[in-house]
Amino acid sequence: MTHILTRAAALLTLACAIATPAAAQQATVSDLAVPEGAVPVRLVGYGLVVGLDGTGDRALGSTGARHTVQSIVNLLRNFDIEVPAEMLRTRNVAAVLVTAELSPWLRAGGTFDVNVSSIGDATSLRGGVLWATPLVAGPGGPAYATAQGPLSISAGMTVSAHMRNENTARIPNGGLMRLDLPRADFASSSRLLLKEPNLDTAVRIATAVNAAGTGATARVEDPGSIVLELPANDAGPAAAIAAVLATPVEAPARPRVLIDVRDGTVVAGGSIAVGDAVVSHGAITLAVGDPADAVSAGEVRMPRGATVQDVASSLHAIGATAPVIAAIFEGLVSAGALRAELIVR
Repeated sequence: MTHILTRAAALLTLACAIATPAAAQQATVSDLAVPEGAVPVRLVGYGLVVGLDGTGDRALGSTGARHTVQSIVNLLRNFDIEVPAEMLRTRNVAAVLVTAELSPWLRAGGTFDVNVSSIGDATSLRGGVLWATPLVAGPGGPAYATAQGPLSISAGMTVSAHMRNENTARIPNGGLMRLDLPRADFASSSRLLLKEPNLDTAVRIATAVNAAGTGATARVEDPGSIVLELPANDAGPAAAIAAVLATPVEAPARPRVLIDVRDGTVVAGGSIAVGDAVVSHGAITLAVGDPADAVSAGEVRMPRGATVQDVASSLHAIGATAPVIAAIFEGLVSAGALRAELIVR
């Protein structure tokens, strides 16, 4: 009888665990949504990185990276220096694409981070300095900002040295606003735009705003938009929007797995379990839930109940490259063995 009661209690505990909804996390409206008109702005530019130690674009005279040679000629011409293109050697220079994402409310004089990526055949940008580069919102548009400065390249924990990616870099606070961006009137915002559209999250936000006692009312328009009606007060609409954005919300906790394909870093929130599955990619096979029998080269066998961290550690241990790790996790998601949002960057 005792055995039967113990077994029944175990089954009841398991049923309760399955029925319990996903844990919620405390957040504010500003963590989940932005006022209409506050959508980030992306700027882009073409520039040159100089000061490289022989790792720049391979170009000599009329062969190789002609765009880099022509860019150097144009740059020197701006300083009244004429150098024949066929005389230039560019191994200490690399042509790059400069990108940035910033707040639309950033004013002239403000600074922001920029990303730099090689567009030629440079082998490394390490030690380089970005020449002053105009940044525009679109082709033919005005240069709202400029970017320049020494490049910062992450050391990156990689499986082997040859996997290290040094063709991308960042410049912290390397962008400088020169002009104010065109923007909507913040005080006239009448909608909240969810950073990640989700109907459940939108309903939670609207419910929290309506119950907060700020005088504002909210109505879900669609999974990505919430219509606001702000109260009239002496402090103005900006104060009312600030009160709405500070409203606490019980946001649903969504399991996520982030994989960086440049260095193989895998980040997972909590202990996310991986279900039974077999994924083969190239010479590597991952089996989760199979008996722990003999393992051949390129095989990774994990016991039932293994977590994302366990799988990532095992793949790193056998020398799997970052793209292979990403592909295997994508296979786990497709097979339904990984119930989490996979973000590969």
